[in-house]
Amino acid sequence: MKQLIADRALLPQGWCNNVLLEWDEAGILTNVSPDAAEFALAPRVAAAVLPGITNLHSHAFQRAMAGLTEYRSQAQAGFSDSFWSWRTLMYKFAGKLSPADLKAIALQLYIEMLQAGYTSVCEFHYLHHDIGGKPYADPAENLVCLIEAAQEAGIGLTLLPVLYQYSGFGAQAPHAGQARFINSPQWIMAALQGLQAAHPQHAGLRYGVAPHSLRAVSPQSLQAMLDQLRQWDAQAPVHIHIAEQTKEVDDCVAALGARPVAWLLDHVEVDRHWCLVHATHMNADETVRLARSGAVAGICPTTEANLGDGFFNGVDYAAAQGVWGIGSDSHVSTSAAEELRLFEYSQRLLHRQRNVLTGVAASDGAASVGAYLYRQALRGGAAAGGRQVAGLQVGQRADLLVLDPHHADQAGKQGDQQLDSFVFCQHGANLVRDVVVGGRWVIRDHRHGLQESSAKAYGDTLKGLLD
Repeated sequence: MKQLIADRALLPQGWCNNVLLEWDEAGILTNVSPDAAEFALAPRVAAAVLPGITNLHSHAFQRAMAGLTEYRSQAQAGFSDSFWSWRTLMYKFAGKLSPADLKAIALQLYIEMLQAGYTSVCEFHYLHHDIGGKPYADPAENLVCLIEAAQEAGIGLTLLPVLYQYSGFGAQAPHAGQARFINSPQWIMAALQGLQAAHPQHAGLRYGVAPHSLRAVSPQSLQAMLDQLRQWDAQAPVHIHIAEQTKEVDDCVAALGARPVAWLLDHVEVDRHWCLVHATHMNADETVRLARSGAVAGICPTTEANLGDGFFNGVDYAAAQGVWGIGSDSHVSTSAAEELRLFEYSQRLLHRQRNVLTGVAASDGAASVGAYLYRQALRGGAAAGGRQVAGLQVGQRADLLVLDPHHADQAGKQGDQQLDSFVFCQHGANLVRDVVVGGRWVIRDHRHGLQESSAKAYGDTLKGLLD
C-alpha cells in the first residue's frame, strides 16, 4: 500500500484539506479521506494537489516539426497558406522517420507532457509502414515504439492505430505522401490482437481505434471496422478527425450529401466511447446533437490556431452540456494550461466578452473559469481515453499533480484561485512541481529521471532528420 497526505487536494466534491490518498500496487486509489488525522508513515505534501488530466489527441512524430513550418510555403501572388499546404510539408517529414526516430521523439514529448501537467495521452497514430510504404517485418513496430516510450516516460497511454485508406472523399486513390499510412480494417484488428497478446491492456495502457476522417475511409470500411472492434472490445475508444476545415465540410456535402458531423451522427452509433477531434465547423443543429450523443469533442486550440482552422463553438456546446477535452495534436505547445487558456480566449475573441464559458455553465455566472475549464478537461479526457483517470476518487488511478507552493503566482492564493493562476498566469517557471502517475513519482522538483538522456537523443534525431 502506498499513501500520502495532501495539505489541499481537488476532489470531485471540491477542495478539501488534509486529504489522505492510498493506492494499491496497480496504482489504483483505494482510499481518499479528507480531514484525515496524521499518519506517521504517510509523507505530507505541503502544497495544492490536482488530479492529472488526459491529453486526448497526439501525433507524437509531429513534435519534431514544431517551428519548421512557420514560413510561407509558396511565394506566388494569391496563394494562401492553410492546413492543406502544411499537410504537404508534414508528409515530407513523415516520409523520413525510422522507428528509432519515432521512439526518441515520443519519449521526449511524453516527458514534456508530464512536466506540463498531463498524466495520460491518447496517441492517434497513422505512421504504420516503412519508408515508401513497405511493410515492417513486425507490422506493429511503430506502435510498439510508442508503447515503450510511454512506459519509459511513465505516462498513461491510450493507443489508437489509425484506419487510413484514401486521399479524399469518393475513395480517391492515396498519393505517394500517404504510402506509409495506408491499411484496412483487417490490418487494424490484426495489429490490435497482436499488441494485446504481446502487451496486454492494464491500468496504464488502453487500446482503441481511429478512423482518420470521413475523407480517408469509406462508409463501408468504417462500419466494417466498428463491427469487428465491438466484437473484440465493446468499450474500446473510437476517435476521428472531423469538420476541421471548411473545405472538408464542403467536400463532404458534395460527396455524401451532408455535413461531416451530421453524416456521422446519422449513420453510425456515436456514443460516450467516441471522441470527435476538432469538430471546428458545426452548425447549430450539429452542435446540439453532438452534445446529446454523449461523445467527447476533442479541442486542440494551439494546433487549430497554428493551422488557421477556426474557432470551436464552445459557448453553444457548453450551453447544451456537451462533453469536451483538450489535446496538443501537432505539439506546437505541450502545455495543458495553454490549451485551456487559449480555448477560453478564443471564445472571448468570438463574443467580445470576458469569462465566457463558465458564464454559460454556471447558474450564478460567478464560478472560477480555471476551475470550470480544468474539471471539464478532466472529465472529457478520461472519457476519451477509456481509462480510470476521472479524478482523485476510489477506483481511479493515482494520477496527480503537485503545484509549486514557492512559485510567485501561488503566493497567498487558495483553492480555485490557484487553479485560475495555473490556467491564466504564465510567468517564469512551470507551476507543476511534481507528478505522480499510477502511484509512481515520475516528476520530482520539475525534473524527470530521463530528461537529460532523452533530450540528447531527441536532439541527435532532429539533427539527423534536418541533415
